[in-house]
Amino acid sequence: MGGVEETRKAPIGRPRGFDADEALQRAMVLFWEHGYDGVSLTDLTRAMGITKTSMYAAFGNKEDLFRKALERYAEGPAAYSTRALREPTARGVAAAYLTGSIDASTRAGCPAGCLGVQGFLAEGHLGPGAGEALAAWRDDSRAQLRDRFRQAIDEGDLPAGTDPETLARYLMTMANGIAVQAATGATRDELQRVADAALHSWPPA
Repeated sequence: MGGVEETRKAPIGRPRGFDADEALQRAMVLFWEHGYDGVSLTDLTRAMGITKTSMYAAFGNKEDLFRKALERYAEGPAAYSTRALREPTARGVAAAYLTGSIDASTRAGCPAGCLGVQGFLAEGHLGPGAGEALAAWRDDSRAQLRDRFRQAIDEGDLPAGTDPETLARYLMTMANGIAVQAATGATRDELQRVADAALHSWPPA
């Protein structure tokens, strides 16, 4: 008959109606290609295939969405940074880090360059939430490299007196430059030659 019995069987709330993981992937790619300032809410919702109401409900505002996209990028295309730390030598860490940056910046089917670098370029326009997330990601990456190089100094893999903080900044500067060059059309082979040249000045063991 309906009534109370039908009400009991009705689901509480409505299903989301879209694949949140796929929607976030599309948002990540859009931020990666155009940067934070380069995309509007309309651009994002159109690419994600959802309404603004659904976006706010699932991901929050644009800043929140950017922060989630950055987390996805850090755990996916930019995960080379964490993998590089497992190399047995400091030079191996540096080589893997730069090669990983080239791979991420020239990946087939993905935008050229780096989502993080795009974010840094617009950092002054980011709200506090997105800006803090971006700064934390950058600072954490630098700290992990610095600590790994400090370990290499302790183990005699890098000369005593080497400044691990400077080495970490040097490596990140090279990787950021690689991303910018990739975004302006540099090829993988050209970028690999740049990385090889950077390693020529690496401190000897």
